[in-house]
Amino acid sequence: MTDHTFQPGELSDLESWDFLRNQELGRLAFHLLGEVHIVPINYSVDDQRLLFRTAEGSKLLGITMNDDVAFEVDEVVGEEATSVIVRGRAHVLEGSDAYVADTVRLRPWLEGAKFNVVAIDVTEITGRRAHLHRPWVGMQHVDG
Repeated sequence: MTDHTFQPGELSDLESWDFLRNQELGRLAFHLLGEVHIVPINYSVDDQRLLFRTAEGSKLLGITMNDDVAFEVDEVVGEEATSVIVRGRAHVLEGSDAYVADTVRLRPWLEGAKFNVVAIDVTEITGRRAHLHRPWVGMQHVDG
């Protein structure tokens, strides 16, 4: 297990993957009809790729039309923040390949049928930790 003692700065690829494995919720950015969309998704890590389930709709249409995606997960604990961003190519897993979703921690959080399993093959991963300087924390709000 990785030592989670806070060290500010860039995360190694190994630390970034470890962070992703310990989280479940992130934001997927994808293209659809000339616009960039961003949506929260629950996900799981399978080796060096990300998996998520989705129903028919804009996410599925977007990645089918343009597989170039970005994905971000962050966490703030006390005065420390961690963020990992991946870029990659998304594609629907077909047939027996989709059964991998049954072997990882990946179940829909919301009701509804989400039969499509999508993999993001990661081409780039970056992570960062920072100590937050938030002088307004603890300040009292003054009504005007």
